[in-house]
Amino acid sequence: MSETLNRLRDMARPDRVFDFMVPDRSPVDVRHGPILYMEDVTVSFDGFRAIDRLNLTIDDGELRCIIGPNGAGKTTMMDIITGKTRPDSGQVWFGSRHNLLRLSEPEVASLGIGRKFQKPTVFEALTVFENLELAMAGDRRVWATFMARLDHEGRARLDEVLETIGLEAERDRRSGVLSHGQKQWLEIGMLLMQRPRLLLIDEPVAGMTEQEMHRTANLLNRLAGQQSVVVVEHDMGFVRSIARHVTVLHQGSVLAEGSMDAVAADSRVREVYLGAEEERHA
Repeated sequence: MSETLNRLRDMARPDRVFDFMVPDRSPVDVRHGPILYMEDVTVSFDGFRAIDRLNLTIDDGELRCIIGPNGAGKTTMMDIITGKTRPDSGQVWFGSRHNLLRLSEPEVASLGIGRKFQKPTVFEALTVFENLELAMAGDRRVWATFMARLDHEGRARLDEVLETIGLEAERDRRSGVLSHGQKQWLEIGMLLMQRPRLLLIDEPVAGMTEQEMHRTANLLNRLAGQQSVVVVEHDMGFVRSIARHVTVLHQGSVLAEGSMDAVAADSRVREVYLGAEEERHA
């Protein structure tokens, strides 16, 4: 516990603010178009084009699955959206007003874009409740956020998120003793505390049991509509259980888009990805 508190004290220095402290309501404007718009985005690393004239749109409230072979550009795409990587060319807009390529990572997060990496990163020495409390959005320094009592609205929000992620019974347990799947749900819950408009979720079911995968599918389906959700995943069984619209990336650009049945029937997709995936799991 002391190590965790020391980390929090360091983070609470006057010159440090959590990147995820965002307004209750994102100012994103989707009245005239999608929530996320990428056009002709290209980025190269040492002469290799990781993203090659990528075009992608995500509608408000949509659940989109992104699939493709290793090296297809899926992680780099999310790095660009969140401000971690700057492309060589192209446009990336959040709604109709916010040019993400002009913003830093904290500024992108402040608009309501949350990202969950494959490996869960929770404070294992803290309880589930404390992790969610710490992640709550607000214009407050980290230490004040951690130490302050929740007001009625904040407690209601925390209870709502606990119910959404299915961890009400675990609220007072230390996060370090949770199962892998429960830690994944907790981290999603920590993002939800920030009231995001767009969630980017990387391989959420890697290492999960079948039961945990089923619960994760239910969770993501519940979230869709309340916010836009983009899921990068290799498990095709899981993708089929949640997919409404699928984008296939290959060599940094869109190879195919449509329903799971449509992309599964595409000979190009089967050649570069799905055929190999089926053989690997045979």
